[in-house]
Amino acid sequence: MTGRDAARGEKGPTALARWVTGLFAPQVLVIVLPPAVGLVADGWHGAGWGLVASALCGGIPAGVILAGVRSGRLDSHHLVDRASRTRPLLVAVMAVLVTLVLLASLGAPRLLVATVTAMLAALALTVPITLRWKISFHAAVSAGTVVVLAEVLPAAPTLVAGMLIVATVCWARVRLRHHTPAQVAAGAVVGAGSAWAALSGFGL
Repeated sequence: MTGRDAARGEKGPTALARWVTGLFAPQVLVIVLPPAVGLVADGWHGAGWGLVASALCGGIPAGVILAGVRSGRLDSHHLVDRASRTRPLLVAVMAVLVTLVLLASLGAPRLLVATVTAMLAALALTVPITLRWKISFHAAVSAGTVVVLAEVLPAAPTLVAGMLIVATVCWARVRLRHHTPAQVAAGAVVGAGSAWAALSGFGL
């Protein structure tokens, strides 16, 4: 039986954990978040900028990971093997950095620039850590996303619902044995902290 066949046969908590992992994968959140933030910040004009950010910050790294999975160089698009993370993450860092320079220089909405800055800050912290210790990017990105959304949506309900989602993502990663409780906790703290710091730096 192949790994894919085994996954299809899963039921109960493990199947739910795998579904949560896919739904709230970092690539998904990085692609969905910028257009939402841009739309709230500056209407359809901002959403257009958000789509540009999505294509660069999320689309390029996702394409590199997909190519790696298809060629057999990567184990999955979740980058379960820590040793295989370096190249895709360096691509992500460069993509986010280029996006940030582009948005800032061409007058994109300030909140969207702050959001991409938060992405870069999270990568600046998590990439060096993951070279030695498998910190959870699922937890980091989901927690950072909640902090950003709390800036554009009613804060209290967004934070409450968001914390429940982040906790569920952390549970899923541990349930699938892709991370330890310490790794998901560290990811959540780094993701939320870097997003808060970035937004605060913009006075938001």
